[in-house]
Amino acid sequence: MFLVGSGAFADTSDVKGPKPVIVAKSGEHCKDDPNCFNRIHYAVKPVARVKPGQKFILETRDGLDSDLDFSSTAEDVAAVDLNRCHPLTGPVYIEGAKKGDSIAVTVVDIEPDEFGTTTVVPGFGFLRDMFTDPYIVHWDLNRLEARSKDMPGISVPNNSFMGTIGVLPDKEELQKWLKREQELADAGGAVLTPQPVEALPADLCGVDGTAKSECLRTVPPRENGGNVDARETIVGTTILLPCFIDGCGLFAGDVHFAMGGGEVAGTAIETGGRVTLEAQVRRGGAKLQTTMHFEGGSQLKQLAPSSFYAISGLPVKSEGELPVFETYLGGEKIAPLANLSEDLTLAARNATLNMIDFLVKTKGLTREQAYVLTSVAVDLNIAQVVDYPNVGVTAILNRDVFKEQ
Repeated sequence: MFLVGSGAFADTSDVKGPKPVIVAKSGEHCKDDPNCFNRIHYAVKPVARVKPGQKFILETRDGLDSDLDFSSTAEDVAAVDLNRCHPLTGPVYIEGAKKGDSIAVTVVDIEPDEFGTTTVVPGFGFLRDMFTDPYIVHWDLNRLEARSKDMPGISVPNNSFMGTIGVLPDKEELQKWLKREQELADAGGAVLTPQPVEALPADLCGVDGTAKSECLRTVPPRENGGNVDARETIVGTTILLPCFIDGCGLFAGDVHFAMGGGEVAGTAIETGGRVTLEAQVRRGGAKLQTTMHFEGGSQLKQLAPSSFYAISGLPVKSEGELPVFETYLGGEKIAPLANLSEDLTLAARNATLNMIDFLVKTKGLTREQAYVLTSVAVDLNIAQVVDYPNVGVTAILNRDVFKEQ
């Protein structure tokens, strides 16, 4: 593996072995591509088979399955149909993998597209109650960095990873997840229940699909992996996934060129790309894990900035305020309080807001620019969870992103 700047990629030109399997992209959108789907169900059919140790390449789309380009405006962002999220490449059948095993999927290479976006979509994002208007930043991408005319003087290093990678569930797991998410929806919680509009595969999950009420949305991660958005799963990392069905049904997509830990605006630097993977089977491995695990070596060091600025957040608020993420629980007790107990989400929200204010005041950014930069270059870290009531979250800014114009 070669490290170039802070973007890692592997040179496999001289590697001997079976020819890689390529799961190619075709058509303008996921609906035009037989190798693409956007809902989770055990009956989604595999589109390719690979042997353990055989490299395979997934050609992926941006997470919105959008038409956004350098000419796109905020109005185009407002028109994006979120029912298309997330276009996923696969599933891939891993030969020899049985239910109860796990697969160890190593990220060999990620070749990002040359264009990406970071968007603020109304109704989505950590601060969706405060940033209600659509917004877009267009990025020029290469193997080293992302630059944007919308964010002059800023260069974001390439630390590409797959926002979404997972395996298909079996019927039992699917029904369990459907039940708990519907119960949360009935209680008023923020959750997306099955929606057949734009759902793929259409014959299974679409408006006339045979299982349209059972096809899960891809926004939340679950025990099968999925939209985990773990920025540590960069090139060189091995991702461990439990197999719920024979062949496992591996899928991936939603490449992020770079992301701050938290992805607070709801998007990272979103792009498509060519992802090279290699899978090994671990017999009985599912007994050791109930969720996605991942492991690696020293590659995480490339995520560490050489210079940083950090701001803390605590679970405090104005008296009478009911945070948007608490509304479904009712406000009789919460709203009058100026301090909540052991509330990491409120602490993270305050750390995020404090960082946005800092960037506006010290870097001359608009609030929208600061929100985007926080989403792609600021990490939310848990400082501590024991000093009740005030658990702490720290927002850490990578100051390396500020360059000469």
